[in-house]
Amino acid sequence: MNSLMMPIRTLFAALIVLSTCSFLTADDDHSLPPESFVAEHLRHGMKLYEKHCASCHGSSGQGVTDKYDEALYGDQSLVELTEIIQETMPIEDPEIVVDEDAKAVAEYLYGTFYTAEGRAKNQPPRVDLVRLTNDQFSNAITDLMSNFLGRGTTDKTHGLSAEYFDSRRMQRDKRKIERVDPVVSFNFKEESPGEEIGKEEFSMRWVGAITAPETGDYEFCVKTENGFRLWVNNNSSALIDGWVASGGEVIEHRQKIHLLGGRSYPIRLDYFKFKDKTASVELRWTPPGGIDDVISTRFLTRKSVPESFVISTPFPPDDASLGYERGSSISAAWRSATTQAAIEVANGVVSRIDRLAGVKREDDKRAEKIKTFAFRFVEYAFRRPLTDEQKELYVESQFAKAEDLEEAVKRIVILSLQSPHFLYPELSSKQVDAYDVASRLSFNLWDSLPDRALLQAASRGELLNENSVRQHAARMLKDDRAHYKMRGFFHDLLPYHEATDLTKDSEAFPEFDAKLLSDLKTSLDLFIDDIVWSETSDYRELLLSNEMFMNPRLAKFYDAKIQGGEEFEKVSFDPQQRSGVVTHPFLLSALSYHQTTSPIHRGVFMTRKILNRSLKPPPIATEFKDSTFDPSLTMREKVAELTKSKACMTCHSTINPLGFSLENYDAVGRYRTIDNKKPINAKSDLVVSSDKTITLTGPRDVAEYAVSDEQAQRGFIEHLFHHHVKQAARAYGDETLEELRVGFVKSDYNIQKLLIEMNVQTVLHGASATKGKK
Repeated sequence: MNSLMMPIRTLFAALIVLSTCSFLTADDDHSLPPESFVAEHLRHGMKLYEKHCASCHGSSGQGVTDKYDEALYGDQSLVELTEIIQETMPIEDPEIVVDEDAKAVAEYLYGTFYTAEGRAKNQPPRVDLVRLTNDQFSNAITDLMSNFLGRGTTDKTHGLSAEYFDSRRMQRDKRKIERVDPVVSFNFKEESPGEEIGKEEFSMRWVGAITAPETGDYEFCVKTENGFRLWVNNNSSALIDGWVASGGEVIEHRQKIHLLGGRSYPIRLDYFKFKDKTASVELRWTPPGGIDDVISTRFLTRKSVPESFVISTPFPPDDASLGYERGSSISAAWRSATTQAAIEVANGVVSRIDRLAGVKREDDKRAEKIKTFAFRFVEYAFRRPLTDEQKELYVESQFAKAEDLEEAVKRIVILSLQSPHFLYPELSSKQVDAYDVASRLSFNLWDSLPDRALLQAASRGELLNENSVRQHAARMLKDDRAHYKMRGFFHDLLPYHEATDLTKDSEAFPEFDAKLLSDLKTSLDLFIDDIVWSETSDYRELLLSNEMFMNPRLAKFYDAKIQGGEEFEKVSFDPQQRSGVVTHPFLLSALSYHQTTSPIHRGVFMTRKILNRSLKPPPIATEFKDSTFDPSLTMREKVAELTKSKACMTCHSTINPLGFSLENYDAVGRYRTIDNKKPINAKSDLVVSSDKTITLTGPRDVAEYAVSDEQAQRGFIEHLFHHHVKQAARAYGDETLEELRVGFVKSDYNIQKLLIEMNVQTVLHGASATKGKK
């Protein structure tokens, strides 16, 4: 049992006042029923639950392994919950708990643990002590080192700065061409790259920055028959050295490097031809989970940036049992990983110590400057000025014990990175101060340490003002790190993970391959970025927009018209055929079978992630086997047949209409009007509450309902809250979600403003803050 759940009998007393309200009827005079009657009614419901339900659902609804793993939490009304119990519980004999007994069980569940309000009253959530997540640890190390290595700004001009020389030695006086090349993909054959350049020998140099879209291992590839060297995030040592040419044979030279997503890294490619018959060169990569391809101009910018220190130590997965990753698990494997990472950083610091400390080896004040670096390093790691005691423990005593400067630095780095002051964002039990606010804000928005601007504001005490928090949050949202974290939110919310290794039937969809799938993922990423980071940042457009991003390959497959060129461009579709993310082909393909659509998978996704309705596990795990149905049936007819029982329809009365609304899209997301030689029927009635039913004729009806539905809005906000703050929203107050939702609507559904106000609500929690104008 979950140790955080209170035993049933300890909850009982708290329910009496809560539950009396549910016994009032329209004919009552609004006087409360006798307390003894309420207590007996609840006691009866509790006993029925213990006898017939707890063996499957757990004593506090937390679920039981191998029976009903999911918690018995939901959002149905009391009337709807009573009807579900009446018709389906217990599963082995639904006739046992009916009428007044069903109502008694429903009353008991509703007031104890079924609703968030019930759980909050009996076990109020709190801000938990959590460690850094894996992403936060890695980002914090990189940004900690960037305080000394430098952090450049990304240029907005895409492509790489190129120089072309009429010589293999790249002599400045032989430079004939300077320009920006969108990509490095050239086949000169037996010709030269320019009129002023000879055919026998020439060279080129491409310099700039490359942005990593994901965190993970990148395999870089230079494909050429000529000589070259490639540097990535290391200006002193080439990642791939192919300076000795291959004798005329085109070879793919490959090497991997670990990079953090959402960051830019310096890149340089030197290339030459000398006496080879032909000349060609391509700069390619295989991103994490991606495909081998020429590096797109989207990821290249013409100005270089400083190197970034990126750790490669593997970490065990973070806990995601609550539906979002957080640093709540402390294991031997995690402790070992943090130790190994600290050693990796220490070795990296020592190997760069003179550069980091800004000193030359022969400098008479080298020891003094290295000690100054050490103090600054620990201060940045701890996100605040050091106390006298900390200065002595973490720095002074280490220099006193060590045999030499390098050994002292290594001790200091390992000790500070193993300290709770680095590993735990929320550690102090004292009054929250401006440095706490700075740390919370940076981890919420960047998953990383505060930058100098935040720390300087904290030193002046400015961050204890709501308006100051808003201003800094708005500034920080312009940073690539904020964009990367937001993209991660949508990757968790939408079925990106379901699309890993996705394939389709090669006979039915011969053109649907890994390249097309990669393009679809890029298309959806661009669509989301275009909306979220626009001036209006309108949540509604995520569900209602009839635009998509298409490149030539996607345009051909989905019969769209584009202007031309190899890159993606925005294309408008018939509003009745495309409606935001719910009709994006990437999502529709991920939520389909190998050959056919899957209204059930699509409907479950729409129920949980778009409308924010809960679903219980199916009473009987039934596999969909297409071959068992009459071959003349449509997919809708098959699903209706499969789920027609009363037990199934408890959930499928919601799942099916939502899934059927998407039947105009085949297994790869192409619009269609015929299924199995029959006209598609996408129309259904959806019961959205005990007193309201809406008619769906397609996905736009679902989207229009979702953008105006308060529960769907709360669901989006809560998912965003969990991803960014990594705490329960109710830990900051019972009204937190609703206050954010009301403000969200007033801001015209502005996602950026929502995130800013979310931070105002959370980073000042427990602080003596002053108000400021919004």
